[in-house]
Amino acid sequence: MDYTIDAAKKRLGRLASEIAVILQGKKSANYNPRLPGEDNVIIKNIDKLEVSGKKEKQKIYFRHTGYMGHLKEEKFLDVVNKKGKGEVLRRAVMRMLPKNRLQIKRIKRLVIEK
Repeated sequence: MDYTIDAAKKRLGRLASEIAVILQGKKSANYNPRLPGEDNVIIKNIDKLEVSGKKEKQKIYFRHTGYMGHLKEEKFLDVVNKKGKGEVLRRAVMRMLPKNRLQIKRIKRLVIEK
């Protein structure tokens, strides 16, 4: 089943948690935790997505390369200016999905339209 969600005037975290539940297949009648699920999510009006508080100026994304002292950081505004709000939503959903072999299969079923 395809879910079409309008992101206009919705908060980033609440939208991401709703998408993560759908991608896991928990809204389906035949939910099984060991299967990736069958539902697709299509997001529209991503440019009208809202972020609460001071996150636009203060939120920082961290990642580690694996080498000592190589902790990399990116600010929220830098990610938005470089890749758009779709990448911010994709990162939020990715971190809400369970960390297992199904994570990549599930995130591929997320389509973000402009």
